[in-house]
Amino acid sequence: MIDFSILIDNWDTYLEGFKNTIFASLIGLVGSFVIGVIVAVMRIAPIKPLNWIGTVYVEFIRNIPLLIIAFFFYVGLPAIGVTLPGFVAGTIALSIYTASFIAEAIRAGIQSVPKGQMEAARSSGLTYLQAMRLIILPQAIKIVIPPIGNQFINLVKNSSILGMIAGLDLMYFGDIVSSHTFVTFDVYIFVALFYLVLTIPLSLGVGYLEKRLARSH
Repeated sequence: MIDFSILIDNWDTYLEGFKNTIFASLIGLVGSFVIGVIVAVMRIAPIKPLNWIGTVYVEFIRNIPLLIIAFFFYVGLPAIGVTLPGFVAGTIALSIYTASFIAEAIRAGIQSVPKGQMEAARSSGLTYLQAMRLIILPQAIKIVIPPIGNQFINLVKNSSILGMIAGLDLMYFGDIVSSHTFVTFDVYIFVALFYLVLTIPLSLGVGYLEKRLARSH
């Protein structure tokens, strides 16, 4: 039987971690989306060096564990004199990692927009960047909202990596509660419930958007 007194007695501790997880997730959502858009545009830009840089970023970041990226910022950077708090290091790692997946989704969206759209925009006097920003990207992002939404859900779950580097998130404070109460199963059941409070509404929202887009098409 789950001991709910653990949740009640440590409510403030859980809530602190929950708030920090929300904060890290929001920063990660914005950061990963911005980086993802930039990398996606680089991958399909008519400039070979930008293509190479974008491709190397995506292939390198996607194929290494998120934990290693987090350790790089938290443990590696101090070796060259740059020290970041666990929360900052983890959030940066989370943004960079998720951006590689978002970049691929947006690139696929851009490539699904008919090429005539870009040609028409350029012929009307827009520069490449203006055409991309005003014409192509809005259509591409609308197309790939469902996969981007799924990546945002993954980002929220992956934010638990902050607990490994003293990131003050939900997992970090769950570890503290477990060490104080000498209970593991019940403590992490409550941690999981807090994550569900975040991910279930996101999942329902993504499903709703997907259905609306399907009807509009």
